[in-house]
Amino acid sequence: MTASLPASVPARRPSLAQAGLAPGALPATPAHRPLPAAGPAGVAHLRLVAQPEGLLQIHTAPFRGSFATVLSQALRTAGLGSRVLICQFLKGGVDQGVGASPWLNGRLRWLRPAVPACLAEPAAAHPQEVLQAVAELWEFSREQLLADAVDLMVLDELALAVELGYLRAAAVLETLEQRPARMDVILTGPAMAPELMAMADQVTQLRRGL
Repeated sequence: MTASLPASVPARRPSLAQAGLAPGALPATPAHRPLPAAGPAGVAHLRLVAQPEGLLQIHTAPFRGSFATVLSQALRTAGLGSRVLICQFLKGGVDQGVGASPWLNGRLRWLRPAVPACLAEPAAAHPQEVLQAVAELWEFSREQLLADAVDLMVLDELALAVELGYLRAAAVLETLEQRPARMDVILTGPAMAPELMAMADQVTQLRRGL
């Protein structure tokens, strides 16, 4: 008669010699299974790592109040080590321009046009030097975007600058379509063209309570 072990006693594993393994070798348990065989070209099959994907976000409101929330996000992003560019196309009064733009947190650059006051009228109501100051900011922002030079770009009142005639709509749309896949771009302001709304990955609209 052949005796069997009780159910409570685990069966003894075969020795290394019985398993046909050399002394010191490890059995092919799940933790020690060999790597997958190489592919046809002799290259092992590797799992691809997901790449970061940026978003085109819109923060809009019928009143001027969407920028404050975005500014706090930009400051926090720069404080965590990312490169940030803020461009306010219609905010003047501080005579900045590209050459005199301040830096915050060492990584956030804040641009405003070199004009004596904020711009609320159509472009036709201003002299050529004012139009050139806004165009200079747009050209710098465009170069930074296409060169993938920052991690987050905030373009404040970009759509309103287009609506008032300071910037060409076709050039703005073409540039945004060419933005690097990993870059986050945030548009803020009271006026957003339907073409921009359709392009956005995320839209946040502020409303006053009834």
